[in-house]
Amino acid sequence: MKQQQEVVAAMRGLVGDTDVVDTAADMQAYVADWWGRNAGVAACVVFPRSTEAVSKVLAWCNEHDVSVFPQGGNTSVCGGAIPDQQGCSIVLNLLRMNRIRDINPRDNAMTVDGGCVLGVIHEAALSVERIFPLSLGAEGSCQIGGNLSTNAGGTNVLRYGNTRDLVLGVEVVLPDGTIWNGLRTLRKNNSGYDMKHLFMGAEGTLGVITGASLKLFPKPRTVVTALLGLATVEAAVDEGLRLQGAFPGTLDGLEIISRSEMEIVLAHAHGTRDPLAQPANWYVLVELATPQANDDTLSEKLMTVLTPSLESGAIEDAIVASSEKQRQDIWKIRHAVTECNRHEGMGLSHDIAVPIHRIPDFIAQAEATVKREFPIARQVVVGHMGDGNLHYITMIPHDVWAGIEDKPAYARRVAHALYDIAASMGGTFSAEHGIGSAHVAEMSKYKDPVELAMMRQVKGLFDPKGIMNPGRVLPAA
Repeated sequence: MKQQQEVVAAMRGLVGDTDVVDTAADMQAYVADWWGRNAGVAACVVFPRSTEAVSKVLAWCNEHDVSVFPQGGNTSVCGGAIPDQQGCSIVLNLLRMNRIRDINPRDNAMTVDGGCVLGVIHEAALSVERIFPLSLGAEGSCQIGGNLSTNAGGTNVLRYGNTRDLVLGVEVVLPDGTIWNGLRTLRKNNSGYDMKHLFMGAEGTLGVITGASLKLFPKPRTVVTALLGLATVEAAVDEGLRLQGAFPGTLDGLEIISRSEMEIVLAHAHGTRDPLAQPANWYVLVELATPQANDDTLSEKLMTVLTPSLESGAIEDAIVASSEKQRQDIWKIRHAVTECNRHEGMGLSHDIAVPIHRIPDFIAQAEATVKREFPIARQVVVGHMGDGNLHYITMIPHDVWAGIEDKPAYARRVAHALYDIAASMGGTFSAEHGIGSAHVAEMSKYKDPVELAMMRQVKGLFDPKGIMNPGRVLPAA
């Protein structure tokens, strides 16, 4: 194990003095997550400016057994991009690898550096009348390399799929410094193993994604956004399934928000209000989009589909945005939940997924369990109803949380009680946030042993020394 000074000197020799920081003040933003829940220690933070520089850094670290913690925008909610406590590791942040390498609307493809911020990619696509549909609350700071490494989800999965479905090719630096250039833009390439998918969802444990070729789609010309209020989660799911059947290929978003979550947002997000005349127990955010310009029939079709449920009372109230500002106001509620939950209390968030038709069953069983076993918490729910992904949050007031003696043990008890329910329904404990360091124990508890063994074999093949993001994703054998 190299001493800190030796590691820092080597990194400066490889990438230059200005692309390495090693003081506590300069490293602070890179060795702790934005939640303030995970923090580590590193010899330095390295900001390479090219794939070749990444290659040199990894080759040296591999030769000298120095752990590397790849990092994008550091927006992980499960400790996926934070160093451990050893102190002689490095954080490898791609912030300065942020070029749009190529954009070709005729090919509906864009090639970018791994450090490109997702919001910048959105703007570049729009400049050529296209969209890159991955949409996340952190899109102003998260980087595409991190999005790929975690196979990020977001609000458009229903129509466009997860991040892995939006990628045509990748460039990866392997742990020994070898560069694999897989930056193709082909839609069909049936020439052996599709290697790019190994690195999506691997969370930097197999290599560093330094470039990506992305799918672009026609820019929507007509967008219709609505907010529905319903009395029960059963009614919300039934309506969501009806909408999916009525608008195949047009339904972009289908989000669910509990009354408790709405109240938190209204209390903490400046300028927000409940768009509906009367409060509802459950809200469903619906968005339709089409590349056809000025398609007035889309809104009419939506109202035609909703009318029977409005007349029967299944939908208690609904509003269709009549302007772009009203649309943005509706989406502001959805995008504000993470920040508002931080202000409200300690929100123990659980990124579960179950089959869509089992959502009401999960909510009912989870609520009963929380009331019985964790009465200091209240149920808060927000999620991507169209793909079965719920962020089930047990919200605990800050002062009450401060009085809990063994906080990690309490959080584990809550998590496992909820994960057991999801698993009994054929669900998962991690739908889109990844594993990081926070959920490694759950891999042993809920993952098929055969599947874990195969994953360890892959890890051993690519990273035999175990220098890449150690302690993440895979539990110790």
